[in-house]
Amino acid sequence: MILPITIGVLTTGAVYLMLQRGMVRIIFGLALLSHAANLTLLTVGVNAWRGEPLLDRTSVDVAGDPLPQAFVLTAIVITLAVTVLMLAFAVLGHNDDTKKHPETGENHDR
Repeated sequence: MILPITIGVLTTGAVYLMLQRGMVRIIFGLALLSHAANLTLLTVGVNAWRGEPLLDRTSVDVAGDPLPQAFVLTAIVITLAVTVLMLAFAVLGHNDDTKKHPETGENHDR
């Protein structure tokens, strides 16, 4: 019951942040939505709490499937990289329309 509530809260927070006007809030909203998707994938992928997928500790028939965990770990790394890249772009272009460039004396009429 805790995981569905957590997924719902993360999704609600993500939608709220993505509906805001600021670019940084939109980026954090996308990150929250990614975390909610990761939790959903992990919850759906594990149909029952099983043993560790280690052959010397657990037999194959009661071992958990490591594939959803690998997907979630890969998604977390990709989300971190994309979030950092989007934040860097947001910082670089935050005031492109309002910033007045200094006069350099170059002729731009050509």
